[in-house]
Amino acid sequence: MSSDYLRTYAQSADANALADAAPLTALQKKLIAQVDERGVAWAERAFKHDRDASFPTENFKDLKDMGFLGLCVPERLGGMGADYRTYMLVASRIGYYCGSTANTFNMHNANALWSADMIDKLDLTPEQRASHEHNRQVHYANMLSGKIYAQPFSEGSGAAAGRHPFGTMATRRDGGWVLNGKKIFASLAGSADYYGVLCTEDVDNASMANTMFMAVPATAPGLSITGDWDPLGMRGTVSRTLLFKDVHIADDAALMPRGIYAQAASRYPHMFMTLTPTYMGIAQAAYDFAVAYLRADMDGVGVKRRMYPTKQIAIAEMYVKLQQAWALFHRATSEFKLDPSRSERMRALATQYTVMDTAADIASAAVKVCGGQAMLKTFALERLFRDSRCGALMLPWTAEICLDRLGKGLLYNEGEPREEAS
Repeated sequence: MSSDYLRTYAQSADANALADAAPLTALQKKLIAQVDERGVAWAERAFKHDRDASFPTENFKDLKDMGFLGLCVPERLGGMGADYRTYMLVASRIGYYCGSTANTFNMHNANALWSADMIDKLDLTPEQRASHEHNRQVHYANMLSGKIYAQPFSEGSGAAAGRHPFGTMATRRDGGWVLNGKKIFASLAGSADYYGVLCTEDVDNASMANTMFMAVPATAPGLSITGDWDPLGMRGTVSRTLLFKDVHIADDAALMPRGIYAQAASRYPHMFMTLTPTYMGIAQAAYDFAVAYLRADMDGVGVKRRMYPTKQIAIAEMYVKLQQAWALFHRATSEFKLDPSRSERMRALATQYTVMDTAADIASAAVKVCGGQAMLKTFALERLFRDSRCGALMLPWTAEICLDRLGKGLLYNEGEPREEAS
């Protein structure tokens, strides 16, 4: 099915790309325009990758050719130097065309974002700063040469949610490190060149303060991929299981200095929102699909249905929800900073929850308002519907975790004791 209608409808997303009523910067406009040049092709390839549960390799080749594998690499080190908000805007537009591409592109860019300027503002020793500068130059050079970095989080425990240390262990040996453990739902499994692995240093009484962030080469002996991949949605992410058995890596594999991850996680909570734009893009795409379908602006739809009051009311309700999500998204993505206020932290959680929930609500409403024909696999909507259901499950900030932390954070001031429920 042709996705040409997106060439026109993508501009409707531009109307939402504002922050504090300020238009996009010149760089943001340029980058989004580059996405639009390739986006329709990504949307059309998405049918195949969804059907086959295959990784969108061609799309990542495009991203490489566009220079986007260095999107968040600082300019002084050869990258585009996109800041947090710019990345979030670009990722939302990629998600508009292909959710799986945006989802996995997030994994790659999080490795760059997390190791760039935000680290420089944390409390590091001079020795840590020097070693980190050396290490990130190694990794950024890899990215700029076209190497893809993944970022597997989950282990089937509460570690990814920050409840206890990661079970994957890093043991100091022979001037390097030896990793043992596993990661489940490891997006880009088999397609990444490096896996940015969160693990725990093997020391006595290890805690989350001993978390390490290490780039493991896909070719490292002892690293294997196992399991099938046949999920409801986000099928193109190919998120299989990684096993680490005595995997030796060098010192310069570190993406953050030793023990700094815990400081970053507590002082930069917005770093865990980088999946949000994927679902903001999906929400916009589902809404635009419904409008285009009811107006008969797409191939395969020969009858206009926009004249019926029930359709008009449904579209109006979808639009209101979409605007509410965009408003929160733009405010929260503009508040990325070191040590945000309590209200900014709460708003980040509220944004994550709202966008994930709204994407699913809008996609579901689009199915209802468009009717039976729109559920055929020749149209994008049924994939958008399935992809939208996955956002609320994404660690480290699932919908349940967001609500749990919001409830506690709003009812208890920092440092207040917490009573046990009777």
